[in-house]
Amino acid sequence: MRAGWEAKLLGEVCSFLNRGISPRYLDSGGICILNQRCIRDHRIGFEMSRRHDVRAKKVGPDRYIQTGDVLVNSTGTGTLGRVAQVRDHPSEPTTVDSHVTIVRPIRGKFYPDFFGYMLVTIEDAIKEAGEGCGGQTELPRSALAERFSVRYPESLSEQQRIVGILNEAFDGIATAKANAGKNYQNARALFEGGLHILFTQGGEGWLEKTIEEVCVIGDGNHSSNYPTKEDLVELGVPFIRATNLVAGRISDSEMRYLSPQKHVQLKKGHLKTGDILITNRGEIGKTAIVDETHNNANLNSQIAWLRCRDEMDNKFLFHVLNSGEIQKEFQSSKSGAALQQFTITQLKALSVPVPPKHEQRSIAAKLDCLQQRTERLESIYRQKLAALEELKKSLLHEAFTGAL
Repeated sequence: MRAGWEAKLLGEVCSFLNRGISPRYLDSGGICILNQRCIRDHRIGFEMSRRHDVRAKKVGPDRYIQTGDVLVNSTGTGTLGRVAQVRDHPSEPTTVDSHVTIVRPIRGKFYPDFFGYMLVTIEDAIKEAGEGCGGQTELPRSALAERFSVRYPESLSEQQRIVGILNEAFDGIATAKANAGKNYQNARALFEGGLHILFTQGGEGWLEKTIEEVCVIGDGNHSSNYPTKEDLVELGVPFIRATNLVAGRISDSEMRYLSPQKHVQLKKGHLKTGDILITNRGEIGKTAIVDETHNNANLNSQIAWLRCRDEMDNKFLFHVLNSGEIQKEFQSSKSGAALQQFTITQLKALSVPVPPKHEQRSIAAKLDCLQQRTERLESIYRQKLAALEELKKSLLHEAFTGAL
């Protein structure tokens, strides 16, 4: 270890390390209480906070958050381990619930922001150290205090120097993220604007018809002959489920397969190239067009299929179904409690614009180009985000190994 640096267990450098309280919620009044949803991307957001009744349950003075504290999500798959530092003094008395741990450094031992960055460096390790299973995964207070080692220079001026470098670098990274996101959002808005035109432009020869008038409609299998685990084989006829409809395409990831014999026995859900698939049970409104590799595939009970008649172009209808107007219709008209659905009857009655066929093809071609551009920019955006996150990790690694 570099001269002048220390390595300690996290519990050894803290004056307070404890979970928050089990709250008594109020609609108004009381004090502010933060939860797991308030801690994301190393920031504390008060938008999702709630109110706690201190008359029903008192809050000890140590459990009010202070400037310099680090809050650590301590339960839940997907949320456990997220950390964020209290950089500004809270505008009102504020505490956390029992799913969040307050980690408070020994006063005077750390330059405040340095302590926050130091815990970011062990965030991944905290996430991996959860105990339990499913949504009950949690990290005991003792594990957080005794299982994680931290490294730091004893000199407060050296800590401050490192913070200055990290702040400048992270501000630049945040700006780069924002610019990349703006480019993607602009492309997305252009594409969605093109979809909106389908319902506002109109023109000579444009009609409005129901899905039943322009398509043959069917759905997946619901019968007593529905495939069981024993009917699934390692390789055979694809049995497409809602999870296989990803970003407007059929994904073979986690695809299930039926034997040819079982496929023949099922009277419904036999697909043809060019059919449009749409989820109408569960997560409603996901779509895809059947490609040649999935010709004669089969469907489960959560998906309907549309086979366009001569007057309707399937790619045009695909874009119509993904437009904001139709997607809003799906969400506003769905029904059911345990499993929501947009019934076949509702689907048949859905109204869509029907321009002349040559216009449909022209519009679909333009939207295809816009969609490809949007997807390309989204891919670039995600690659940039991943690269910037790796840069952050690299900078933090250098900072806390004494290499900065």
